[in-house]
Amino acid sequence: MKFFLGLTSKIGLTGLAALTSVLSGALLGPATSGFAMEMATIEAQLTTLPQVPAPITRKNPAHVVVNMEAKEYVGTLADGVKYKFWSFNGTVPGPMMRVRVGDTVELRLKNHADNKFPHNMDLHAVNGPGGGAGSNLAAPGKEGAFSFKALNPGLYIYHCASPVPNIPAHIANGMYGLILVDPPGGLPQVDHEFAIFQSEFFTMPSTEAGVMELSMEKGLAEHPDHVVLNGKAGALVGEGALKAKAGEKIRLFVGNIGPNSTSSFHIIGEIFDTVYVEGSIEGTVNHNVQTTLIPAAGSTIVEFTVDVPGDYLMLDHSIFRVAKGAVGILSVTGTPNHSIFNPMD
Repeated sequence: MKFFLGLTSKIGLTGLAALTSVLSGALLGPATSGFAMEMATIEAQLTTLPQVPAPITRKNPAHVVVNMEAKEYVGTLADGVKYKFWSFNGTVPGPMMRVRVGDTVELRLKNHADNKFPHNMDLHAVNGPGGGAGSNLAAPGKEGAFSFKALNPGLYIYHCASPVPNIPAHIANGMYGLILVDPPGGLPQVDHEFAIFQSEFFTMPSTEAGVMELSMEKGLAEHPDHVVLNGKAGALVGEGALKAKAGEKIRLFVGNIGPNSTSSFHIIGEIFDTVYVEGSIEGTVNHNVQTTLIPAAGSTIVEFTVDVPGDYLMLDHSIFRVAKGAVGILSVTGTPNHSIFNPMD
């Protein structure tokens, strides 16, 4: 706590933004940066998880405009549990965005006038100090913007990194999401793409009756009350279960914000045919993987084909976390391949 509060008091919000803007001038700049002027301008398609933006088919880079808004609101964390979330675009996790290598991404962040805190965005897909966070810091009722060029293909995390009250509070309260940077030729075609995001919540009663808020003490002790997929216990079960048919190939984009713990991502009854380790599309690719590690503020991409119908549990195989909410269902229908799996009656 002392470090984060001390950073704010020594530099101040204005000074921090100015310092980051100066240091990052080579790769980050205002929305009118010259490298964006000769490209076609399009608005980014944003999706709410588990939905994924459609694959990019255009052959040339574009100037992609991303409109985001920071919102603080009370929502449902688990059955009978209300929580004071901080979010991007009113969802936890925030929307997923998809661009391609060579795109110039112009990011505009509004901070809703009813919010109490300043917010910004640090994108792990950005090459430059702060991931752009100092350049788009916005007080309530204000807007920040900057642009960057997407240089490296992969699946990346974005999150708020505002120093007030401290960076961990913004992350722990729900301000994170995924940005996919496609390679120029795109990823191989599959039948379904879904996005999953794991996160921990550390709770204590707030001054509002029946509403929980962040416990910094539990966060520092690394003792989460809830470990959930897509922002809510049960978000991916029942009506929220992912759906596919036997024989279809599935690609999952999986993020883990932490804020503290590494995820041991596993699907009971499936083997990952392909794993893009730590979300790197041009890096290490593993095959025939049972469980894959996702570091805090990291990601992975997994691909597999389902051969047998039924309900498959997707979970963090650090298994006690399942009791805290870290589980979802992939529901598969269709005709089974009995040469693969044939239970005896």
